Amino acid sequence: MYWIGHLISIAGSQMQLWALYWHLRTLSDQPMVISGIGLVRFLPVILLSLVAGVAADRFDRRKMAILTQVALGLVALFLGLTTAWGIVTLWMIFGLVIMQSVAVAFGGPARQALIPSLVPRENLANAYSLTSIASKVGGILGPAICGVVIAFWGLQWAYWINAISYLAVIAALIAMGDIRTVIEKRTFEMRGSPGSSTGRGTFRDIRAGIEFIKNSPIIFSVMVLDFFGTFFSSANTLLPFVAMDILHVGPIQYGWLSASQSIGTMFVGLYLSQKTNLRRQGMLITISVAGFGLATVLFGVSTSFWLTMLALILIGAFDGLSSIIRNTVRQLLTPDAMRGRMMSITQIFFKGGPQLGEVESGLVAQILGVPFAIISGGVGCVLAAWIVAKRIPQLWNYNGDEALQEGQVS
Repeated sequence: MYWIGHLISIAGSQMQLWALYWHLRTLSDQPMVISGIGLVRFLPVILLSLVAGVAADRFDRRKMAILTQVALGLVALFLGLTTAWGIVTLWMIFGLVIMQSVAVAFGGPARQALIPSLVPRENLANAYSLTSIASKVGGILGPAICGVVIAFWGLQWAYWINAISYLAVIAALIAMGDIRTVIEKRTFEMRGSPGSSTGRGTFRDIRAGIEFIKNSPIIFSVMVLDFFGTFFSSANTLLPFVAMDILHVGPIQYGWLSASQSIGTMFVGLYLSQKTNLRRQGMLITISVAGFGLATVLFGVSTSFWLTMLALILIGAFDGLSSIIRNTVRQLLTPDAMRGRMMSITQIFFKGGPQLGEVESGLVAQILGVPFAIISGGVGCVLAAWIVAKRIPQLWNYNGDEALQEGQVS
């Protein structure tokens, strides 16, 4: 039920995301608007993720997920209404995206921490592969439909369809009933301090989560690699400028380009969903991040629609391989009572990286041009993978067997 609801909701969310980037380009021809949207998506993640992680470990994760999905649906509905009425402005979009990001900051840790309660430990890697497939099938359908919707119905319908899509995951979460999770009223014992519902207890819980990450070199190194890799290679958010100003294509072709990354990730997810006992996981993560950067360079130099599409498919394939392994490693090495806080800290890296990267790519594109912003981002991603591999050798040497042993912590 969660998988089907997730698939439908992701299709709607991806439709809205790429419609939003196209919308920004129609309102302004300055790449700096990408920096603005990246900044307003980034700030709530930084300011609220740690508190959201504590909430996910203290309260019912299923109910938190339902509430945040309702909030996201209302934002999408209002965005569609203001677009249809012709009163939407850049500042209004920024304000609505801030509201959306607050909901995501609280909903992300709750939903991610819920998944290990739905499947046995030995099937967790397969579950994350299937979740990745759902994300990427939705990532194909959403953008592809987005282009058609924009071309024939208008931007407002992309937002309204997304608002409706949230009903699928809300219905699934309600239908599955109570989910047994290890929610502890006491802080995961790092230094023996009990948590509480007070502000001091919240800070103790946050500190315990940070200390857990600091004492888990594999999880920490994966987070660092995740942040810098996505920071330097988030220039794909400049795709509307590439589509309009370099490839000279319309919204339908733009929709297919937007879906291309998800096509690559879906094929990788299908393969890994049937693969057991994957070895040399640390090496695979590092190589896939480097490959992600090289494919981004290809995206930056391309002036052909089909070559650009191929580059984006490769970006998605490398990103899918890396993200599936990263999710599995983090969850297997984290006890259930700590998963909300672990995911909230992780969220700062895997959401903060690309969103802060949007700020960087928009500014670089504004000053030095869109192709340079994309190519330099890809080069930076490759360098980040090399530096992390050199500085944190535990990651490169990580095999995957260790997760089954260390993951028994309770």
